[in-house]
Amino acid sequence: MPKVDRRIAKSQEAIKKAVLELMSEKNFDDITIQDISDRANVSRGTIYLHYLDKYDLLDKLIADHINEMRVICESASELDFIDANRPWFEYLESNYLFFSTMLASKGAPSFHSQFREFLVEEFKDEVDITKGKNHGLNEDIILQFIVTSYVGIVEWWITNGMPYPPQVMAEQVGMLLERNL
Repeated sequence: MPKVDRRIAKSQEAIKKAVLELMSEKNFDDITIQDISDRANVSRGTIYLHYLDKYDLLDKLIADHINEMRVICESASELDFIDANRPWFEYLESNYLFFSTMLASKGAPSFHSQFREFLVEEFKDEVDITKGKNHGLNEDIILQFIVTSYVGIVEWWITNGMPYPPQVMAEQVGMLLERNL
């Protein structure tokens, strides 16, 4: 993997942070490249060097987090639900600004759909309708039930200021998943 110049990485981080901060203050449609440039303390040209427009910036920001969550899932694939959820909730906590902004923002519906699609992909292999408690049930319905519940609990946790530590969330959500999958 080629080494990224530290100045480039620093500029990109400042740009991403700036757009998230701005989204937490106003509607995404009202944010301009100049707003992002001013907040990030970089030139407009620097933004256009890395991104086509603010929509490309948002798409890449979302993709970065979805990809990071995918890596977390892959590394936890052999663990039970409780242990597998711990790094998830720790990641959500350490990226609070991103998740609180995306979940609260009316300007980022693409995040909701991508997050749901990602979870469907991750939980699909966990659903077994051939035996046990889910025998005879519809796989799509079970999957939608689990994904909707998971998105809902993450949204509740983030928008309420994370009232419980990641460990508690991992244990509680892990037990609920074990009961239903």
